[in-house]
Amino acid sequence: MSLKSLMLKTPKCTLAVAESLTCGRVQAEIGSEPGASSYFLGGITAYTLEQKVKKLGVDRSHAEIVKCVSTQVAAEMACGVCQLFGSDIGIGTTGYAETSSMDGIKQPLAYWAIASQIEGKVSVVRQGLLEKESVNRVQMQVATASCVIEALVAFLKELKGEDV
Repeated sequence: MSLKSLMLKTPKCTLAVAESLTCGRVQAEIGSEPGASSYFLGGITAYTLEQKVKKLGVDRSHAEIVKCVSTQVAAEMACGVCQLFGSDIGIGTTGYAETSSMDGIKQPLAYWAIASQIEGKVSVVRQGLLEKESVNRVQMQVATASCVIEALVAFLKELKGEDV
């Protein structure tokens, strides 16, 4: 079943995306499907601490400590984009697309989260960590986008009573 058909099946859902590490690749993947405008409200690429705090409500003190890369930051981005766009579901991605000796990062890693406010209150419904060895920046971004879309499809199937 396609993402579009899952999004539009009762209960019909809307979606928004907040990206850092993936730099628009999740939005591009969603937008590549015909009819995405029937459920996709939009997205934001917030690369800096300032924009994550200002636009998405990310907790500054925690984000400063972890250089904007943690499970908590991804979750706050997903919840924040739900509120920013008024969507039923939000996705957040953050991480290191490549190694960083200065930050002690030996392999690319990504934190992602999916939040929902279908039942009123915004809460995280799925989250994860993706680590990849021997990949370049773009490969990590693409892998993360695919991973979070797969998790979204699994969540929607569960929500809508489909076989997972």
